[in-house]
Amino acid sequence: MSVALSGNDLTFPQLHDVALRGEPVQLTASAIEHMNASRAVVERLVASGAAAYGINTGFGKLASVRVSTEQVRQLQVNLVRSHACGVGAPLSEAETRAMMLLRANALAKGFSGVRPRLVEMLCQMLNAKVHPVIPSQGSVGASGDLAPLAHLAQVVIGEGRATFHGEVLHGGEAMKRAGIMPVALEAKEGLSLLNGTQGVLALLSLALSEADSLVDTADVAASLSLDALRGSPGAFDARIMQARAYAGAATTARNLAHLNEGSQIRESHRSTEKDTRVQDAYSLRCTPQVHGAVRDSLGQAREMAAVELNSATDNPLVFVRDANNGDIISGGNFHGQPLAMAADQVAIAIATLGGIVERRIEQMTNPFTSMLPAFLTPEPGLNSGFMIAQVTAAALTSENKALATPHSVDSISTSGNQEDYVSMGMGGARRLERMLVNLRHTIAIELLCACQGIDLLAPLQTGTLARKAYAAVRANSGKVTEDRPLAPDIEAVAALVAHGNFSAILR
Repeated sequence: MSVALSGNDLTFPQLHDVALRGEPVQLTASAIEHMNASRAVVERLVASGAAAYGINTGFGKLASVRVSTEQVRQLQVNLVRSHACGVGAPLSEAETRAMMLLRANALAKGFSGVRPRLVEMLCQMLNAKVHPVIPSQGSVGASGDLAPLAHLAQVVIGEGRATFHGEVLHGGEAMKRAGIMPVALEAKEGLSLLNGTQGVLALLSLALSEADSLVDTADVAASLSLDALRGSPGAFDARIMQARAYAGAATTARNLAHLNEGSQIRESHRSTEKDTRVQDAYSLRCTPQVHGAVRDSLGQAREMAAVELNSATDNPLVFVRDANNGDIISGGNFHGQPLAMAADQVAIAIATLGGIVERRIEQMTNPFTSMLPAFLTPEPGLNSGFMIAQVTAAALTSENKALATPHSVDSISTSGNQEDYVSMGMGGARRLERMLVNLRHTIAIELLCACQGIDLLAPLQTGTLARKAYAAVRANSGKVTEDRPLAPDIEAVAALVAHGNFSAILR
């Protein structure tokens, strides 16, 4: 079924369906009605000759320069061309599709004063899989993601570059092959295509989806590590969680308890008198508190992104009062500060999760804390086992710590000091994919170490549900009995992590 755009009720699952699975999109009748009404307001203003920003004036610092009625259309084309200044690697296909969908949905709200034809064009491009080539760098996250959106808009008017059936083509040629007629922009329409936060929002929305999967996967990995280290489940007692009622902590505690039900290792640990430990290290005992804080932080960021998902981020906005009257008002809904701060929050959550995962890896590979053979190899000395796997995890974790440095507190003046405080949201969102890749590999290393530790405790077995995760690892990476290159094993398990094989165990 196609995703119907009204500008008011787009959901994250629908965004993922369109961006990741190529679902078709269409406009609702109500969206067309609202766009026609606001378009009439713009056309009346152009006919009257009254000044309105971006309709018959210049842009940014040039807002005071009037443009004649005869030049209004050329103004919009010039805007698109002049703002296409992006550099760097292009956005991925999923990121591009998410960005196109989000811009179409924002325009469909009917506050931008554009013709329905413009949004129908974006829907046609999505459905035909004409994907603009959008350089990922060049936005400061205020006045919208101007440069990235300009590269999108270029293809709408038959310029720029686009991919079609895997081939990179001139935008006009890609549209021709897809049977789509480019749009000749009318007053305000170029500005409306460019003015928005959809670059930041696209990247943030996709990152949030994977981050949700990774925190579930980290719970699964932690449950295996808990048994490999013969940790105590007492710290996950529901009464402890109720005494400090954070929702995320309660979720992780329930997950850990459920995953380790039926663990023979746990029962052995309870009955032995050899283990004199009273409490486990924080990286085990405080797993609910740390993983839970990550869950709650991701939830807060998602709430902010959800508001943006169905928001009007244009400038100026067109408000219809009745059939013959309306107001065109300049404001600042294009400013990406909410999303920039949300992206920083997600980055901190990712770095935090990787940090505790790496500490559990250290606990397992260090013979002074694991009560297992050094570096999880049956014959340490001759073999190095998982020594350098832990080093790799440490490298990835420290890289993510550096990448988590906040972007939203930075600003640099642009456009002749007219746009003097910007969000840097696009940079904050761009680094999330790199951080997620690092986290995938770090969790994969924990899964490998934990399964090796459990093997070293054989014939005792881990919990019934956790055994599903163990089996998935062992189907792709056998027990390490003597040294071998572990890079292929890490990549194989990281691919399972990316595909959601482990997070699915909790559903």
